[in-house]
Amino acid sequence: MVSFRETPQPRLILLGASNLTLSLRLVIDLMQQQIGGPSEVLAAVGHGRAYGIFSQVVWRGLPGIADCGLWRQLSAMEPRLTYALLTDIGNDIVYELPVEQVLRSVERCVEQLQRQSAQIVVTNLPLASIERLSERRYTFFRNLFYPSCRLPRNETLSRARAVHAGLMDMAARRQFLLVEQEAHWFGTDGIHVNYWQREAFYRDIVRRFPDSGVKPEHRDDKRKRFLTWQRRPVFAFKTVLGRAIHCPQPSGQLADGSPVSKY
Repeated sequence: MVSFRETPQPRLILLGASNLTLSLRLVIDLMQQQIGGPSEVLAAVGHGRAYGIFSQVVWRGLPGIADCGLWRQLSAMEPRLTYALLTDIGNDIVYELPVEQVLRSVERCVEQLQRQSAQIVVTNLPLASIERLSERRYTFFRNLFYPSCRLPRNETLSRARAVHAGLMDMAARRQFLLVEQEAHWFGTDGIHVNYWQREAFYRDIVRRFPDSGVKPEHRDDKRKRFLTWQRRPVFAFKTVLGRAIHCPQPSGQLADGSPVSKY
């Protein structure tokens, strides 16, 4: 008797901060349309999330993406076809990390993904959008989103330009696809994607991944039903008011059976 092994689901690795957090289910949906069906999802997301430093928003704290538990879990998993999106790079700047440390943190992530032979797409900083911020708007949103930051606008712009250029250099050296983000996608704060443009914005990014040629069986209303949360994912590790909270992964699942781990 001849036995056939079932082809393992592709693996999606999604790294980002507020924009990706708000659009996580949408991005999974778009990427599954691109790659052709259900997938295993590992995500490191979170409002205010940084790549290279522990971040805290109100009472909730999360480790830097480069140091979170996703990488330990990934190294223990069997190899499979992997697609990785790195986005929302830049919070580290307003947490006042040096440019070199910001870039090192992102490159550590890229290096570990390349060990998995992942198809990698990275979004660059939305530099044009950030540069449009007036002094007054910059100060208002800095105080609103990053109350501990005291960097003046000129210094933040200088560091943003250096990170932007550093990512271009890294993409050339590491041979991954770097996507420039146009200003028209972003709202008045310069960093958050306009709510009503989210689908078009992420569709433009996701189309950069190779098309598998296989299309999901479900469409339109049926597809939306499959992409609802059967069980919402929760963080593998976070702190709340300084208290550490752990949760086994995968903690989430979509209605199509895709398991979702959240770090």
